Amino acid sequence: MRRRAAHRIQAFRPSVFAEMSELSAKHDAVNLGQGFPDFPAPAFVKDAAKRAIDEDLNQYAHPHGVPALRQAIAANWTEQHGVDIDPDRHVTVTSGATEAIFDAIVAVLDPGDELVTFEPFYDSYPASVAIAGGIMKVVTLRPPDWSFSIEEFRMAITARTRIILLNSPHNPTAKVFTRDELQSIADLAIEHDLMVVTDEVYDRITYDGVDHVPIATLPGMWERTLTINSTGKTFSLTGWKIGYAIGPEHLQSALRAVHQFVTFATSTPLQVAMAEALDVARVNDYYAALTAQYTRRRDVLKRSLEDAGLTALPAHGSYFLLSSFAHLEFADDMAFCRWMIAEAKVTPIPTSAFYLHPESAPRLVRFCFAKHVSTLDEANRRLTQVDWERIERLAG
Repeated sequence: MRRRAAHRIQAFRPSVFAEMSELSAKHDAVNLGQGFPDFPAPAFVKDAAKRAIDEDLNQYAHPHGVPALRQAIAANWTEQHGVDIDPDRHVTVTSGATEAIFDAIVAVLDPGDELVTFEPFYDSYPASVAIAGGIMKVVTLRPPDWSFSIEEFRMAITARTRIILLNSPHNPTAKVFTRDELQSIADLAIEHDLMVVTDEVYDRITYDGVDHVPIATLPGMWERTLTINSTGKTFSLTGWKIGYAIGPEHLQSALRAVHQFVTFATSTPLQVAMAEALDVARVNDYYAALTAQYTRRRDVLKRSLEDAGLTALPAHGSYFLLSSFAHLEFADDMAFCRWMIAEAKVTPIPTSAFYLHPESAPRLVRFCFAKHVSTLDEANRRLTQVDWERIERLAG
């Protein structure tokens, strides 16, 4: 019997990350595309996981998360933001931040309901909205500073809007929303009685003295906000998929209703290890060292790109840099990325993958600098071997 896929997923295509990674392997390129570290995670986190496994903590965890991890997450929130939260009522552990975002969207949107977010956006957002039967509306961030019009945002909200979805520090732009920007969005959420889902997985990775402000900490926002985060980015363990959601009890109840039928529970020994990791990181200089290491990597990549004439845009958060190829004669960012992989032997990601209408994307590509400095140095070596002046003359 022949069956076809459900209508809501028929537009789904393989991720652009898969295509770029396959091309990268084919051409033996330095892969600065997909956002994961190529260096070891901290030994103290891995050792904690080994101990948990050896202690036979290998069965189902509590569906809301191992109590020790929820307690550690709550303690971190209190230390960072000066607000006490209840680890049992206000924290849910999920299998990565992507699952938490999916759970929140499916829990709230009915078919035909709307969600408003910014573009460019993380590529799981439209898929989650489509599976919920909702409609995603976008407000465009404008380079080079990735500003937006609050009036455009206001116009995107209708009687069917249920959720505002934010991402700060932002992937792929590396923008960190200011307190004033967040306040303007919060005012709209309160005015229209909207829920806010905020993706803050890079909250510990910011630069140049820029502060990350969770929108949930602004007046009147705790009761309507689910703050999504992940330990994977902070501890360089993206494959462990230990995410979590912080928020009020009524929103947690909705999220948990979906979570129990998506993954039910997340890996027990890895949760135990992350509980220990969060506690250790709070009492040593781990976060300061993390910022210093990523600042160095960012600056190494920025110099390499600019030496090649590929102007790098400001990066205040996350571990991504966007770079312009507007002065070069390529049809679009996909064509440029394929050329970079095959000829320069360095792999970026086309930013059009993060736009609702890819043809509207600016002529920018994304590079990930969550890599060994030696990896970034090798990328620099390859970029310097390209005759960029000749490429630019061809464009002229």
